[in-house]
Amino acid sequence: MRRKMVAGNWKMNGTRTSVAELIGSLRVEELPSDVDVVVLPSSIHLAQVLSDLQGGTIAVGAQDCSTEPGFGAFTGEESATQLRDLGCAWVLVGHSERRSLFAESDQVVCRKFSSAQVNGLKPILCVGETLEERQLGKTLDAVSQQLNSVLDVVGVDAFESAVVAYEPVWAIGSGLTATPGQAQEVHAAIRAVVAQRNPRIAGGLRILYGGSVKSENAVELFAQADVDGGLIGGASLKANEFGAICRAAGK
Repeated sequence: MRRKMVAGNWKMNGTRTSVAELIGSLRVEELPSDVDVVVLPSSIHLAQVLSDLQGGTIAVGAQDCSTEPGFGAFTGEESATQLRDLGCAWVLVGHSERRSLFAESDQVVCRKFSSAQVNGLKPILCVGETLEERQLGKTLDAVSQQLNSVLDVVGVDAFESAVVAYEPVWAIGSGLTATPGQAQEVHAAIRAVVAQRNPRIAGGLRILYGGSVKSENAVELFAQADVDGGLIGGASLKANEFGAICRAAGK
């Protein structure tokens, strides 16, 4: 049975003071023991969050990493090597905001995925379609292409230590949410793509849903057969709301 997971993507939010307050509130939340909980702060707060959560059950990851695996003259970048040395366990790759706002191609996403794994980080690979692609009936084509662009290079075995997050671009920060049925359809398709290469790995692969997840809709979303938890955006900045979503995953 796949263990549920809830990851909070804080994006470019927070000050040292507000992050300390958020962590303090999270530490007293009743989080389910059968759910892996991860927070993904902005890079300037990673050291603070890692220190404040030391010894606890909440894991910490980064929102991005460089395509370059080690060290070098890449001003402004953080490599997977550095993030792992800092204490991170996870890293997002391919988030739709990176793909759209920073023009990251499937090839760049694949290089980041590979760099993360080579250096001991577990990647959370984000895939998802735009509103136009959904309206044109191309959702599964778009998601499969993003997934296969990584599978073709790194191989299916790499997904034994990775997570996939399905985030319909039209639902991120919009207040719109895929229905449980829509989410399940895409999650099942993602699992099927992986199963074509290795059914065992596909069966164990955790696939998270992201896109305006709230405590009010989390229970129904997480009850779907192929939805193994959530990648949470804005709601992860409120400890009580994030805690409620984590508890929904544990039901």
